Amino acid sequence: MGKKKSNGKVAESKKNGKKDQNKDQKKSKKLSKKVYEKELAKLQIELVKLQRWVQYKGLKVVVIFEGRDAAGKGGAIKRVSECLNPRVCRVVALGTPSDREKTQWYFQRYVPHLPAAGEMVLLDRSWYNRAGVEKVMGFCTYDEYNEFLRSCPQFEMMIQRSGIILIKYWFSVSDREQEKRFQERIKIPTKRWKISPMDLKAREKWVDYSRAKDDMFAATDIPESPWNVVEADDKKRARLNCISHLLDTVPYKDLPPEKIELPPRQKAIDYERPPMTTQKFVPAKY
Repeated sequence: MGKKKSNGKVAESKKNGKKDQNKDQKKSKKLSKKVYEKELAKLQIELVKLQRWVQYKGLKVVVIFEGRDAAGKGGAIKRVSECLNPRVCRVVALGTPSDREKTQWYFQRYVPHLPAAGEMVLLDRSWYNRAGVEKVMGFCTYDEYNEFLRSCPQFEMMIQRSGIILIKYWFSVSDREQEKRFQERIKIPTKRWKISPMDLKAREKWVDYSRAKDDMFAATDIPESPWNVVEADDKKRARLNCISHLLDTVPYKDLPPEKIELPPRQKAIDYERPPMTTQKFVPAKY
């Protein structure tokens, strides 16, 4: 009897193992382009509703996108912003600080880009540069780095107390997938610009970046301002998951759009268009 019971447990264990394996296979299966585009279209309609609500309520929203190189931050930002009004939803991607900015209070160069009422700001990298690239590449001193980890949570709580909604995303990509995307960027002319000398150096310091990220999370992943990790090996799923989470994080209502009536076109009164030969047209090659 005992032997039969044991065999039953083994069979049940194998059955459960198969279920877990099927779940993993289902999860790892790539989304079809058709399904992805259908779901993205739905989410982008919701983003337009969110935008109207942000304007209506005068909300101030900051969304931070961080992660390793080629993790898919830029693609996610593009899908969030492409159907929104650029005057309402601004994308901010700051370059290397100037000599003057290097002497400022560290957060000072980011403050002017924070939103006013009725605005959303998407930060393509942010003040967390100090905890990542600056720390790993030696662009800041040890004291500057420690001061950042100490003051960053206070800075974020301060801007939240001022009424700003702050959401932070970390796009997590495996070394294997990052390598694949780097190789694609090298081979495809339209993507080659995405690889910078700094990206190449970062590849040599993969473990250093991992340690820096862990230390950053330990200091800045706080209840008042938590990090939201996006699994980004699958770009399509990462974009959909990120947008869905953003919509769930900022409560909004579907405001009925204002009715728009086109006025009658003005009638031509003593107007004659100049001859087309007086204008220079773009050659019709296609």
